[in-house]
Amino acid sequence: MSTAYLTFLSLTAMSMALLAWGLRGIWQQMFDPRYKALARRLATSDPARLQSLSLSLRPRRQLSQWAWAENILQTLPGISQLDIFLLQTGLKLSVGQITAGVMALVLGSLLVGLMLNWPAWLVWFCSPAGVALLWTFLNHHRTQRMDHIGNALPNALDLIARSMQAGHAFISALQIAAKDSPAPLSTELRAVFDEINFGVSSSQALQSLSNRVASEDIRYFVVAVIIQSETGGNLAEVLKNTAMLIRKRQNIAGLVRVLSAEGRISAVILSVMPFALAALMSLLSPGFISKLWTDPIGLKMVYTSLCLMLLGILWMWRLIKIRV
Repeated sequence: MSTAYLTFLSLTAMSMALLAWGLRGIWQQMFDPRYKALARRLATSDPARLQSLSLSLRPRRQLSQWAWAENILQTLPGISQLDIFLLQTGLKLSVGQITAGVMALVLGSLLVGLMLNWPAWLVWFCSPAGVALLWTFLNHHRTQRMDHIGNALPNALDLIARSMQAGHAFISALQIAAKDSPAPLSTELRAVFDEINFGVSSSQALQSLSNRVASEDIRYFVVAVIIQSETGGNLAEVLKNTAMLIRKRQNIAGLVRVLSAEGRISAVILSVMPFALAALMSLLSPGFISKLWTDPIGLKMVYTSLCLMLLGILWMWRLIKIRV
C-alpha cells in the first residue's frame, strides 16, 4: 500500500471528523430549543464587545508560542471556539499544542501502520480513533470541571443571598462567595468581581462568565441576575430560588443517571465487545481472522460492519443520553 494512498485516507478521515463536528454545532444552534432560548437571552450585548472587554482585563491567550504559527491559526475558521473549549477544560494547553498533537497522532498511526504492514482499513480506522481519544480526554476534563462548578454553585448562591440580606451589595457579596467557594468556581467568581471593579457592568461581566463556563447552571444564574437588573425585585430571594432550582435539577439528573445505568453499561459492552472478540480471535487463530483483510469479500464485510457498528453506537449513546 503506497504512502500517498494512506496519507489520503488519513486526511479524508480528519475531514470527515471536522465535518461531523461542524454539523453537530449547526444542528445545536438551529434545532436545540434550550440552546436557542438561552442564546436569545444572553445575546443582549455585542459578543465582539464582550470579547474585547474580556481580553482587555486579562492577558490574551496565545494560540501558539511561535509567532508564525499563531498568525496561521488566527486565519482558520472555528479557532476561537476551539480556544474557548480548551479554556473550559482548565488544562494549560494552547490551540497550537492541540494541533501539533493531532498531527502527531495522525502521522504516528500512519508510520506505525507502514512499519507493521497493517492493512489500509486498519490505518484508516486508527488515525481518526487517536484523534477521537484525544478529544474524549479533553471533553472529559471539561465535563468534570463543569460538574465541579455546578455542584458548588448552589452553596455559593445561598452565600451571596445571605450576604445581601446582611447588608452587603451584590459586588461585595460576590467577593465573599469567591473567597469561600472551592475551585474552580472561586476562580471564575473572582474574575467576575475583578471585571466589575475595572468598570465593566454587572450584566456584561456575568455574560462573559457564561461564555467562559459551559454550564447551564451558570447560565440560569446569569439570566436570573440580568432579568432582576432589568425588572427590579429582591435579588437575594431570586438567588435563593435559583439555588433551589439548581439543586432540584441536580437531584433529578442523579436519579436519571441511576435509572439509566443499566442502559449505559449495556451500550459500553455492546460497543467494546466486537473489537475485543476480533482481538481475541486474532490471537487464537490469526489465519482465520486474517481473511477479513486479505480477501476482497472480507474487506467489503469489514467496511460494511464498521459503518453499521458506528451507526449503532451513535444511536445507542443518543438513546441513553438524557438531558435534564
